[in-house]
Amino acid sequence: MTDDTATMPIDYARLVPVIRTIAMPHDTNPAGDIFGGWLMSQMDMAAGNIATKRARGRAATIAVDSMSFVSPVFVGDEVSLYGHIVSAGRTSMRIFVEAWRRSREGDEMIKVTQATFTFVAIDEHRKPRPLPDETP
Repeated sequence: MTDDTATMPIDYARLVPVIRTIAMPHDTNPAGDIFGGWLMSQMDMAAGNIATKRARGRAATIAVDSMSFVSPVFVGDEVSLYGHIVSAGRTSMRIFVEAWRRSREGDEMIKVTQATFTFVAIDEHRKPRPLPDETP
């Protein structure tokens, strides 16, 4: 897995739980493995939830930094997604997301992957709009 920490400050104290779900049989490929795309879509939803709250309205994914899958996710695993805003500009923001899994029978949490998603706040015409001032 590539380590983005050299180029991006990751404030682990600010990571907040965003989504917790269960990997189900319909999330697998024909070989029975959980699709990486399913996990990426869960991460995008988590980042989108954070982005929408910060933008106080619509926001669209415009980029995703590299992802490396360091541990598989199995059917029945509980998948937890944590994230926080790394930086925000005039219209866009970068959101760091980590995915962790826990087997149904155990307590051990295992990191699956991480990525940084870039979102832009958009208006009703899907055009970029300024982010509102942050509230304290």
